[in-house]
Amino acid sequence: MGQMVTAGAFDLADRRMYRHKLRQCLEGLERLLDEKRFDRARNLMGLEIELNLADSDGLPRMMNEEVLERIASRDFQTELAQFNIEVNIAPHPLSGRVMDRLAEELRTGLGYADRMAGEVGARIVMVGILPTLQAQDLVSANLSRADRYTLLNERILAMRGEDITLDIKGVEHLVYTSASIAPEAACTSTQMHLQVTPGRFADVWNAAQAIAGAQIAVGANSPFLFGRELWRETRPLLFQQATDTRPEELRAQGVRPLTWFGERWVDSATDLFAENVRYFPALLPICDEEDPLRVLDEGGVPKLHELNLHNGTIYRWNRPVYGVVDGVPHLRVENRVMPAGPTVADVLANAAFYYGLVRALSDTARPVWQRLPFGVAAENFDAACRDGIGAVLRWPRGRGTPVEVPAVELVLDELLPLAAAGLDAWGIDRGDRDLYLGIIEQRCRRRTNGAEWQARTFHHYMDRGLDRRAALAAMTQHYREYSAGGDPVHTWPTPS
Repeated sequence: MGQMVTAGAFDLADRRMYRHKLRQCLEGLERLLDEKRFDRARNLMGLEIELNLADSDGLPRMMNEEVLERIASRDFQTELAQFNIEVNIAPHPLSGRVMDRLAEELRTGLGYADRMAGEVGARIVMVGILPTLQAQDLVSANLSRADRYTLLNERILAMRGEDITLDIKGVEHLVYTSASIAPEAACTSTQMHLQVTPGRFADVWNAAQAIAGAQIAVGANSPFLFGRELWRETRPLLFQQATDTRPEELRAQGVRPLTWFGERWVDSATDLFAENVRYFPALLPICDEEDPLRVLDEGGVPKLHELNLHNGTIYRWNRPVYGVVDGVPHLRVENRVMPAGPTVADVLANAAFYYGLVRALSDTARPVWQRLPFGVAAENFDAACRDGIGAVLRWPRGRGTPVEVPAVELVLDELLPLAAAGLDAWGIDRGDRDLYLGIIEQRCRRRTNGAEWQARTFHHYMDRGLDRRAALAAMTQHYREYSAGGDPVHTWPTPS
């Protein structure tokens, strides 16, 4: 969510007032757009990575406060549960050797954080879902001690009116009932930001939606939950179910979930903000003292507090973000599709693939979303989450309708050349371009990503006679070891 809030009760007037403020914020956003007050094109990108804390046996450690106290850096923050922390990388211009610079920053920062965590018996594991998590780890008592997490838990359960049910059928079937939103904490992601001008926003967001399935196919890294092997990228479905404010009857009516792929391509920067205001009741109806329209009348730039808070409680996989830096407003697309890990090199390969593809597809004269129905893009996302690098996607070829094509074939034949062209358009150094897109290429050629390595290694230990929990722990220990070593996941061996 990204904003600090204070716990407290809400009365019946709060939501009505908040709705009024939301509409004022939306009008303020439209005025800013009409007056062309937004920042110029600066080609800025940024990264956030959510991390897990585990002990030497690969089991979760509930001690993020102690670890953060030792790290003592504003770049590292709490996340939803006590075994989570998050690292934020400052924005960088998308040009030159930016990927190598980011790699150095991440390796240095994560290495230092891991050493500090080691002082209290914890290690950092960068993975979509920590494979050793059990149901007893994901309870409300293990949520981080911050007001915003307490409020989120209370409000989601109050709106739902009953316990949360997880029902995920993949390689195996998991059914679990939770009295809190704590299972959401199992989901750790890499979030990629791209600052865009208002005129480019719709094209960039549409492009990001179109490639979400391909992103997941090559980067899946979350095949296990509560000891069960589920989807190759279980995280999105888990996140949706764990934050679902809808009881069964509202789902049957087609009420939209808080975690949402969307339902249409957009035409302007305001479309998504307006949908959020129109479709979703306030989860945290906390009003700020700012009058956004008065601030505008006086020549200032409003922070649009209510709009940002509301927007932060609606979990689109590509989220619109409004921000103000040094008194100048800007817009960002926040890509929330990818899991964390497995290594810094893999994270930056995923980033190179995303930023290159988004640039190439949003620059083209005949956009892919004019030939790809939105519903097909959503189906591609689900197929990739379920099947990972083995997924079959639908993609338009030439001027025809979308046809079925294996994800690896689509990436190798069409998307990687587009991503390379996009990185060239950003001005990325060719050495960086070839290094990181080469990692995506090798994943496809070897049919290996984080999820495939995890599943293969787990079954290796099961075949050697280890029970399920021991096999997951052994796999997680090797995963952490190889991840810390830094070589991309397609090169990792299956332990003997």
